[in-house]
Amino acid sequence: MDNAMKIGIVCYPTHGGSGVVASELAIGLAKKGHEMHIVSYAPPFRLRTFHQNIFIHEIEVASYPLFKYPPYELGLVTKLVELAEACDLDIIHAHYAVPHAASAYLAKQIFNSSRLKTITTLHGTDITLVGADPSFHRVVKFAIEKSDGVTAVSRYLMTRTIEEFDIRREIRVIPNFVDAARPAQNHDLCSREAFAPHGEKILMHASNFRPVKRIADVVRIFARVRDEIPSKLLLIGEGPERLFIQQLVRELKLGSDVHFLGEQDQLEPLFFCADLFLLPSEQESFGLTALEAMNCGVPVIGSAVGGMPEVITHGETGYLFPVGDIATMAAHAVALLTDPARLELFSAQAKRRAEQNFNADEIIPRYEAFYEEILKS
Repeated sequence: MDNAMKIGIVCYPTHGGSGVVASELAIGLAKKGHEMHIVSYAPPFRLRTFHQNIFIHEIEVASYPLFKYPPYELGLVTKLVELAEACDLDIIHAHYAVPHAASAYLAKQIFNSSRLKTITTLHGTDITLVGADPSFHRVVKFAIEKSDGVTAVSRYLMTRTIEEFDIRREIRVIPNFVDAARPAQNHDLCSREAFAPHGEKILMHASNFRPVKRIADVVRIFARVRDEIPSKLLLIGEGPERLFIQQLVRELKLGSDVHFLGEQDQLEPLFFCADLFLLPSEQESFGLTALEAMNCGVPVIGSAVGGMPEVITHGETGYLFPVGDIATMAAHAVALLTDPARLELFSAQAKRRAEQNFNADEIIPRYEAFYEEILKS
């Protein structure tokens, strides 16, 4: 294409929302003919297979006895400068502010070219958790203010950032997105009978098993649901809460009805096995897994926090309640699972909302337009 851009994307390779969005954005832009360079300390899990126009660059971090911790940030800066020189990059797009935005700024200063632009996308915990730490606060504020362009994945996150860091510049809201066409490819890959041999209802949760996700609430909601109707729970992910949750499952005598599936690179096949997705988090700046569930026609019950109300329409695509309101969440889960007509309606409405409001075919061009706007400014 005549107006193809050369874009460096900096992201974490792990199973988190920022890495998923960065990888899917790279895939979408590469299909449109742009040259995409992914910079990370390992290949992102969504990019482990070949994609035309996508090039992976792993950060090399020196390890010397002098260093107590490997200098990841400096390794990243060095790689970005080398890449800008070798590939003539137009843009460095940093996903997750800490430390990627600051590293991108430093790389631009070293490269010393007014043509190279930096863009930062704020994803959530880089602002609400890590960025809020006093030891990072000034650096995050500086990096946001010095980026040539800044986006946030929800209106909530934009507002929170402006208030938290006293930001006076524009932050453009470009929401997370899903490929509306891809679920059809994974529709028949999961066998419900393997998890629910007697036709039980299947509830599902996926996260990085951090305390903020309140996975104990997921288990307790499920326990109440199982007391009312035969059901199973799929828990997907790994993290610091895993051992505690396994112990809780044993204490509640739920062992035979809870499946720990570990990290999964693709959730879509499992969504097609699920009747309901649970996300009762203490904080969600967007709720990408909820959107991915909706894209597969799975209603969501979660917490009315952060950006969740921007994704889930209460009473139409799922339900949102105050954090920790286990009893109400469980009661509405039972009501929905025992009303086939309403469950089918919610399923259809969830998929329709994902397709109409968060379709990659509509969102990725907004990033393209933002890139072009920044390059011309």
